Amino acid sequence: MRACPRCGAGAAAAQEYCLECGLRLPGTGRLGPAPVPARRLVVPLVAAALVAAGGAAAAIGVTWEPSSGERVLTALGGSLPAPEQAVGALATWPAGREGWTIVLLSIPKKDGRELALQRARQARRRGLPEVGVLDSGRVAGLHPGYWVVFTGAYATEPEATSELRRARGFARTASPRLISA
Repeated sequence: MRACPRCGAGAAAAQEYCLECGLRLPGTGRLGPAPVPARRLVVPLVAAALVAAGGAAAAIGVTWEPSSGERVLTALGGSLPAPEQAVGALATWPAGREGWTIVLLSIPKKDGRELALQRARQARRRGLPEVGVLDSGRVAGLHPGYWVVFTGAYATEPEATSELRRARGFARTASPRLISA
């Protein structure tokens, strides 16, 4: 129990107003304790930051290993390189083969096959492997009515995906697709 500072009437601990005179009582009230001023938080926050920085420095110091100068190689997956094709020759998808490829572009048939072949040659000149053109109407899983410029033939989706970054250097919308021809 506490007392009203104006009239001296008794008030409960969580009471917000005096029932006798109506004065708003100092203290917590129904909305909880008054917010802590920001200046009172500065010292604990600075102390916590110093402790964190000291811990990070200690962790680095304990786990530090001097550089050996050896080159670290990272395996990213992929497949064996395809046999070399004649210079300028475009790849063809083997009949009856199911596998993954990266679709670079889908060109509507009304724009002509020559445009698709031209874009495939551009991709080949940019260093993409096994670039070719497919008729989407003859391949399960592709929307008919397009000439599809593709690169690579992979056994699994992760193998195709591992080459996606390189393919997106040529066509940023390139995506892996399962081909059943």
